[in-house]
Amino acid sequence: MKLVVGECLVDLHPAREPAENSAESADAGEAVETGVGVGGAAAYRRRPGGAPANVAVGLARLGAPAALWTRVGDDGFGDFLAERLDAAGVPGRFVERDPDAPTGLAVVGRDADGDRRFSLYLDGTAATRLRPGGVDDALAAVSWLHVGGVDLAYEPARTAVFDLLERAPADATVSFDPNARPSLWTAFDYADTLDRALGLVDVVVASPEDVAPAGYGGDADSETALAAALTGAGPHTALVTRGGAGAVAVSTPEAPWGAATVEHAGFDADVVDTTGAGDAFTAGAIAALSAGRDVDAAVRFANAVGAAATTAEGAMTALPTRDEIDRLLDR
Repeated sequence: MKLVVGECLVDLHPAREPAENSAESADAGEAVETGVGVGGAAAYRRRPGGAPANVAVGLARLGAPAALWTRVGDDGFGDFLAERLDAAGVPGRFVERDPDAPTGLAVVGRDADGDRRFSLYLDGTAATRLRPGGVDDALAAVSWLHVGGVDLAYEPARTAVFDLLERAPADATVSFDPNARPSLWTAFDYADTLDRALGLVDVVVASPEDVAPAGYGGDADSETALAAALTGAGPHTALVTRGGAGAVAVSTPEAPWGAATVEHAGFDADVVDTTGAGDAFTAGAIAALSAGRDVDAAVRFANAVGAAATTAEGAMTALPTRDEIDRLLDR
C-alpha cells in the first residue's frame, strides 16, 4: 500500500477567474463571499488543494492509487474536500474529520509579475492537528510512504509525522517533499527540521528554493551537484526540479534502482497554470519508481506528468491520467 501524509486544503481563487473545464466547474461550486480584506478580492471560488493531497490524487490518476492520511474540519469545506478525494479515487479511511478546528485554507492571488502566490491560513486548523497513531493499524502494509514538509512546521502534526517516519517499515521506501514556505516557520527552525527529515527518508524531491534556506546548494555549481549533496544528508535518491527546464536526479548504490546521475530537459507545453506542477512531478516519480522503473525512465515520466499538469487551470483538477501521459510519451 502507498500512503501519502500531509495537508488537504481548500484553495480559494478569485471568483473573477473563470472555470475553464467541466471538472473545475464541478470543484468550483458557488463563490464564497469573503469581503475585500482577504486576498484583495470580494469573492472566491473553492478548489481542492494541498501538496500531499495533490500527490495522492495524482497517483490515483496514474493508476498507482495511494491512501491519504490527512485531517480536515467537520465543516462545509471539509465535506467538499472529502467528496472530491472520494471522487478522485482516494480512499477515505485515513481522512480524519476534526470537530474542534476548521479546514485549512490557501488564498490564491497574483504578484506584480502576474505569478501565483499563496497566503496559507493553517495555524489552529485541522490541517495541523494530526496525532501519532492515526495509521498504526495499516503501517505494516505500507510499501511506499510519502510525506510533505508543511506539517512539520506545526504541533501536534510535527510530532505525528516524525513519529511515523521513525517507525516506517524497514522494507518501505520513504519519500519527502520539503515544500518550503518560509512564512510558516515561526515555531521551529527550518534548517534543523530539514536535516532531521533528510536523515529519515530514502528519496527527496525538491526544488533549489526548497533547500536553500537550510544551506543546501550554496556551494553547488549545478542542480546535479545539489542533488549529490542532498544524498550526502541521508536519502539514497534526490530529484531536483527545475520548473519548465525539467529535472535532475542522483541515486547512490544503496538505491533499489542502482546508482545513477540523470538530467532531463522536460517537455514543451502550452502552459495555462503552473499551480501544482511540482506535485504532479512528485506523483509521476513515485508511480514510476514504485513500479520498478530505473531513474532515467522515472525522471522522464515525472517530467511528462508535470508538464501535462500545466496545460489546464488548477492544481488537483489539472492532474493528468495515465493514458494522457502515455500518449504524450509516444509523441
